[in-house]
Amino acid sequence: MAYLIAAPELLAAAAADVAGIGSSVSAANLAAAFPTTAVTTAAGDEVSAAIAALFGAHAQQYLAISAQIAVFHERFVQALTGASGGYATAEATNASPLQGLLDTVNSQSMTLTGRLLIGNGTDAVTPGGTGGAAGWLCGNGGAGAAGSAGQAGGNGGSAGLIGTGGNGGAGGANGAAGGNGGAGGWLYGIGGNGGIGGPGTNNTALAGNGGDGGIGGAGGHGGLFGAGGMGGAGGVGGHAGQLGGLGGTGGTAGVGGAAGHFGTGGGGGHGGLGGTGTSGGTGGTAGNGGAGGTVFGNGGAGGLGGEGGGGFAGGNGGHGGQGGAAGLIGAGGSGGNGGNGLGFALAANVGGDGGTGGAGGMLYGDGGDGGSGGAATIFGGHGGLAGNGGSARFIGTGGTGGSGGIGMAGGNGGDGGQLVGNGGAGGPGGQGLAAISSFATSPAVDPGQGGNGGSAYLIGNGGAGGTGGTGWTGTAATNPMITAAADNGSPIPDIHTDSATPVTGPSGGVGSPGSSTQNGGDGAAGANVYSTAAGPTGGAGGNGGDGANGGAGGAGGYANGSDTAARAHGGNGGNGGNASGAGGAGGNGGDGGSADALSFGEAYAGSGGNGGNGATGGNGGAGGNGGAGGHGGNAGQIFGHGGRGGDGGTGGVGGAAAPGGIGGAGGTGGTAHGGIYSQGYPDGGNPASGGGGGNGGNAGSAGPGGNGGTGGNGGAGAHFFGSGGDGGNAGHGGAGGSGAGGGAGGAGGAGGSGAVLGGTGGTGGTGGTGGDGGDGGHGGLAGGTGGQGGIFGSPGNAGSAGSGGAGGAGGPAGAGGARGATGSGPGGVAGAEGASGGQGHVGATG
Repeated sequence: MAYLIAAPELLAAAAADVAGIGSSVSAANLAAAFPTTAVTTAAGDEVSAAIAALFGAHAQQYLAISAQIAVFHERFVQALTGASGGYATAEATNASPLQGLLDTVNSQSMTLTGRLLIGNGTDAVTPGGTGGAAGWLCGNGGAGAAGSAGQAGGNGGSAGLIGTGGNGGAGGANGAAGGNGGAGGWLYGIGGNGGIGGPGTNNTALAGNGGDGGIGGAGGHGGLFGAGGMGGAGGVGGHAGQLGGLGGTGGTAGVGGAAGHFGTGGGGGHGGLGGTGTSGGTGGTAGNGGAGGTVFGNGGAGGLGGEGGGGFAGGNGGHGGQGGAAGLIGAGGSGGNGGNGLGFALAANVGGDGGTGGAGGMLYGDGGDGGSGGAATIFGGHGGLAGNGGSARFIGTGGTGGSGGIGMAGGNGGDGGQLVGNGGAGGPGGQGLAAISSFATSPAVDPGQGGNGGSAYLIGNGGAGGTGGTGWTGTAATNPMITAAADNGSPIPDIHTDSATPVTGPSGGVGSPGSSTQNGGDGAAGANVYSTAAGPTGGAGGNGGDGANGGAGGAGGYANGSDTAARAHGGNGGNGGNASGAGGAGGNGGDGGSADALSFGEAYAGSGGNGGNGATGGNGGAGGNGGAGGHGGNAGQIFGHGGRGGDGGTGGVGGAAAPGGIGGAGGTGGTAHGGIYSQGYPDGGNPASGGGGGNGGNAGSAGPGGNGGTGGNGGAGAHFFGSGGDGGNAGHGGAGGSGAGGGAGGAGGAGGSGAVLGGTGGTGGTGGTGGDGGDGGHGGLAGGTGGQGGIFGSPGNAGSAGSGGAGGAGGPAGAGGARGATGSGPGGVAGAEGASGGQGHVGATG
């Protein structure tokens, strides 16, 4: 009976449920009584009457038993109800003297000491008020109240002998500090959490800086057996004015509370976010982790650095907190990661540094891992430094180094314990970043070196070196921005003559040449000639100027002769300009001039001009080289192997090439008009032809892959027994970029039209050759040197050279130009289709 308990409220609820069940059963019995006791006979024979009597008798017996069960059920409900009331009365009788006794004791304790003996502390209600202390013997501390504007948050109340400390109140607006957490119970209890720092002041003017965020409150200390409280986060930095200004710095976070003799240290608070502005505010520094128990317990983890504030020039990321150290036995806390920068300006800010891992226990325990460095901006820039791993102190393994931010070295591994323990591994280096030069410029960032492995001291292996960072990917080729076109050729006025000597119109002006970023000018049309005597010849069209995109050729001049004129010749169209800019298109050829003659004349149409050739596409950028691997840690002095050197980073992939430019279309042959003897071909009996299409440009070459990084050196072996560490392998070369397709050849021009003979369509241009694939990057020249062995040990092996990167795929051949259309008139011939360009070659292996 000593282990039995009774809950009066549960007994009362059970009695109500049982009573409800009895009511339901009684209602069902009443509904079934008449149909079952007065069963009607199915027929007038003796068997039916006997069956009905049998069932009726059974029903009457059931009703009699049900009545007896109902009486028993009612008595059972009364017993439950009475027991519930009896227990409730007994509890009330027993509680009254105990509560009175407790009230008397607490009253005397409050009179003498100002504090209860048993009970929770009261939560503060006035702004910034401190939470009440718990009872001396048992109870949790009261929570501190949040501060009003500009007022710090209240501290949490302390616990008594056993209990949890109260949480600190949040800081008020305008950057007020958060309250500290209350201490945990002296014997057993967890410390309270620190309050959050208040947000910085937002600038409501058109211009001006935002206020800094408030400091987070510290976590409360744990009891003899108990963990420390977590530090409060820093406050958010205030926003700058509407038209610009510096955003406020995020608040520094509170440190984690230290544990007592047995327990884990509290985690550090996270740094506050930087405020937004034209220049964003710096993220707040994170709080350090609290120390672990002096006898047993792990150190607390460091907090995360705050993110930088947004803006054109964003704020730097905040630094991560350091991990808390362990006491006698326990692992060190991990360092916090650095915060990321945030902004749109290139290389305007950097990421926060990662925190260092905490040291392991003085007798036994591993060091904490280092935090990773934060990233820089949306577009680029250096990342934050990586945190080093914490070292062990007597027996234990060193912590692993953190990963480096972009372009930064990885953190070094922590050293092993002085008696026994391996060194920690080095962290990987940050990756590289290609240069950016779109609307602003940012230099390339080389990848970071891998962190060095930690060393052992007396007995143990050295830690492995970290891998070098990966090189950046080469930028893809793009065609340059084109400025306004160069000057067009000068126009030529029409000529009207009645001279008996045949007159040829002057040629149209040639288009001015452009440059690699400026289009060539268009050629001018040839002069139109109107003659009433001798046969006229229209002026030839001017050629288009060469440039980024070739200029169009000018149209041939129109020739008009009288009925006594022997022959009228349309001028030939000008040739299109060739493209000289990367991936530029050739200019279209000018149309041939038309000719008109009357019934006794002959008309000869001019041929269309040839289209210009397309330009070669741009070359892809080279991939970045990989970073060097970290060196392996040294082994202990007596026993142990040296750490292996880190592998070199892989080279970046080469950039893709740009396709070649499209060849210009050939000009259309002119049209001959006249009487019954007018002919659709020029002098010599050849039909007037359309101009040939320009050749497509060749695709540019793809960028080569980056070279692999150098491998790290292996660590030295133990002085007496142990081999040296192997050198790290050199990094692999990056793959070459893929070649682009060659430009399509220009379409041939349509043949001229005439009454006697139709012209021949122009031949389509030849397609450009596909771009060659980029060469693969060279593998790292040599691996790291092997470490020196001990007296009774062998030296480490040297690392192998890295393999070369695979060559990029060759680009597809450019399509041949379409054949020129047949000129109208009898005997017209369609032009030939242009040939396809060549297939690009596969890049060489590095």
